[in-house]
Amino acid sequence: MFRLRRRSADVACPYCYEQFDPSAIGFRCNGRISPTQQRCRRTRDVVLQERMGVRDEVGPPFFGPDGRGSKAVCPDCAGETTYRICPACHMTLPVQFGVVESRMIAMVGARMSGKSVYMTVLLHELRNQVGAAYGASLMSSDDNTLHRFLDGYQDRLYRDGQLLPGTQSAGATDNRVAPLVFRFALRRRVRFRERPMHTLLSFFDTAGEDLASSESVGVNSRYLAAADGIILMVDPLQLPGVNELNTVTDLLLAQNRTDSSGRIRIPVAVVVSKLDTLTQLLDRGSPLRAQPPMDGRFDVEDSRNVHQEVRQLLKKLEGTAIDRLMENTYSRFRYFGVSALGAAPAGARVAATGIQPYRVADPLLWLLSEFGSVPRTGRD
Repeated sequence: MFRLRRRSADVACPYCYEQFDPSAIGFRCNGRISPTQQRCRRTRDVVLQERMGVRDEVGPPFFGPDGRGSKAVCPDCAGETTYRICPACHMTLPVQFGVVESRMIAMVGARMSGKSVYMTVLLHELRNQVGAAYGASLMSSDDNTLHRFLDGYQDRLYRDGQLLPGTQSAGATDNRVAPLVFRFALRRRVRFRERPMHTLLSFFDTAGEDLASSESVGVNSRYLAAADGIILMVDPLQLPGVNELNTVTDLLLAQNRTDSSGRIRIPVAVVVSKLDTLTQLLDRGSPLRAQPPMDGRFDVEDSRNVHQEVRQLLKKLEGTAIDRLMENTYSRFRYFGVSALGAAPAGARVAATGIQPYRVADPLLWLLSEFGSVPRTGRD
């Protein structure tokens, strides 16, 4: 099994993706009355505001670093706190950060390729049907992620039936938003014992225009450079263009994310979206017409069959340039076909038949199986 390893002992913040030594982690006061009957005054965090676009929010002061411990005493009020913060962006780190695996998943693709809708449906499925099949749970790692996902993504799509607006460019400070960070947990049998395994998943959705040229991609270079896996969305209605893939490839090569063969080692799931628009191109016996096995383990044989089918589909869609680039430049990649909605939307709304996702979890489950976070059946 292919496994990724970081280039050093550094860890990466799941919100800003900056890499740093764990000893640099700071703390934020808990803001409560301390045993000495003192309470720290709430102030505006300029670093949090500038790095993450947080506006008009005040909170307890920060101090540190002292990040090798799980708690520290505030030097001002003498109260004990467990709120650890990233030294670069000052976001509060997840409770189990540094203890459990952290995997950064960058989602890239052209504008209107369906990234935001796909991510919403994917996370909804992981919290429900797919999670049940794998005996897994998916929980938000912070209140901000929970409220943003429910209010800005899930409720808008599932409750209101409205399509999501395109991802805003991160070129301006006002548009910088933190990735959505979740904790994926399931029980794995290790050495004849079942043990819980937890993986922090950080999803960063890039705007299509931020990948349109080498100049604009600089805004997101930090995220892509630290990513453990990439989900590349390919809109079949926008082929055969590969500009976004070329830009991402140049960035990863410049960051020296290569193996001994000189090819990029980071696993990439190439996802052909809107599969419901392509059914006329699929043979009756196509694996893309069948639901994936859902027995709690990622099925490698089914994934290989889908990979070969999507490769043939790309040829029919004049997307062979994508396949040549992937073969020549990436050491580990796989093709997928998905439909997040199951049917073409009616204008700006979900079709009257409702949301009927198809194979949306396959790309992430493949990445998680590559990381060793979910079990698999069969071999590549």
